[in-house]
Amino acid sequence: MNIRTMIAEDEMMARRELLYLLRDEKDIILTPHAENGEQLIQLYSEHQPDLIFLDVEMPGFTGMEAARYITEQSDGNAPMFVFTTAYDEYALDAFEIEAVDYLLKPYDEVRFKKAMTRIRKSFMNKEISQDIKKEQETPTTAKLLVDDGDRMVVLSPDSIYYAVPNNRLLEIHTEDKVIMSRMTLQELEDKLSGHMFFRAHRSYLVNLNHILEITPWFNGTSNLTMKNKEKTVIPVSRSASKTILKTFQV
Repeated sequence: MNIRTMIAEDEMMARRELLYLLRDEKDIILTPHAENGEQLIQLYSEHQPDLIFLDVEMPGFTGMEAARYITEQSDGNAPMFVFTTAYDEYALDAFEIEAVDYLLKPYDEVRFKKAMTRIRKSFMNKEISQDIKKEQETPTTAKLLVDDGDRMVVLSPDSIYYAVPNNRLLEIHTEDKVIMSRMTLQELEDKLSGHMFFRAHRSYLVNLNHILEITPWFNGTSNLTMKNKEKTVIPVSRSASKTILKTFQV
């Protein structure tokens, strides 16, 4: 994940210090910086950063005023704010608008690292919430028609445990039967869009509701054990392993 980040700071030395601390944060993508509140509002509109390091006291439109304006105009999708200040009494003001954190100047590297940990956790939670919202807004199929070659079988999506190609057919595994279909795995995945299905591997589509356990394997991969009678073990690719662990993260 990359976090598009903007610095809003009128003091050049403080801005340079923050840039120095951010230099080794590989997931941070810097956008042009702002030197006052009015400029911040203009640049935010142009670049839409995910995160803003924002000086509380800036000439003209203050950082706090700019943050309130951006939040009100963002229609529920405001960026994350980290307020920067030389005075800790501003901390309460920062949390009034749900800032992720605040940093005191001059910056302490250990404290900065803690703030970055909090930022990443908040960003991940925000992404997951947005994904869930999209799923809830996506029309879902109540029943699924599957052509097994001789007839059309009516299935409830939740009855499917997993699907895997076998030669030129697709095996669709439910709790008590296996349906052989001529559709492709991608076609089934498209039909099940909006339901709790996950592409664990290029050859496996699994129902997240029927996973019993996740076991780390080697080289960043893992295995899924399903809840069916056979306790089927399904391989998970390296990239998919990272995604599924985020999905189940508490």
